[in-house]
Amino acid sequence: MQWVMENILPKQAGLTVNTVIYRYTTEKNAEDEMLVHVQNENALGSGYIFRETDDWSGLPGNTINKAVPVLDIPRQFWGLGSIEVEGEGEVKDPFVSYAYKYDPCFDPQSSPECPGWIDPSLPLPGEPEAYDPLDDDLVQEELDRKTNLRDEDEEERQREKFAEGKEEVDERLEVLLGLENGTIIGGASELLFNSLSALDAVPQSYLIALPSTEYKEAIELKDGNLPDNTRARRVNFAQDQLHNDLVELQYNKK
Repeated sequence: MQWVMENILPKQAGLTVNTVIYRYTTEKNAEDEMLVHVQNENALGSGYIFRETDDWSGLPGNTINKAVPVLDIPRQFWGLGSIEVEGEGEVKDPFVSYAYKYDPCFDPQSSPECPGWIDPSLPLPGEPEAYDPLDDDLVQEELDRKTNLRDEDEEERQREKFAEGKEEVDERLEVLLGLENGTIIGGASELLFNSLSALDAVPQSYLIALPSTEYKEAIELKDGNLPDNTRARRVNFAQDQLHNDLVELQYNKK
């Protein structure tokens, strides 16, 4: 005659048992000794949380109805229930019931009407004031300084990366433009040319072929000889004479 309290009491926080009600019938001889224990083990410790003993010694068999008050024992203490018989006799048609109640203020914060309720919008007594270091001007300045340094480093890396890329493109362009007769002959050279063209790294002047125009002499000399220019010769002599006169004039002044 045992029962599991998990199947009897609701699993509700704040539930307490205040009365145990039971009924059963005994079959025995009046002269026989008999003890009947209605009990519940302590689920959170040893022994029993509830135990009521009926002494039937020297009494004939009969039916008993009994209500035993308890002091609002919380639900979690109620362990395995049972009816135990000591002596001669038998228990018939047992019935056990538990009267319980729910305390809505088991958690004081469940309702503002509960004793001990604390307004959650107010700071708790002795609770340290919340402090956000990001609100500190010095901390914010240091964070801004580090952010600026990271930005500068990133810009420097981008410049170095661009310079390295440009240098590589220039080298590949030199290789391309250094090909004999400026011709592109399949394979790697063609792939290199296409890559540089896609990057606009090949000068447009390299892609435009110069026209092969032949310019012929339009002046023809009939006799094949040019006559001496006597006028130019006289001008040359006159310039030489003027130069000599200027030199002599300097010496005469001395």
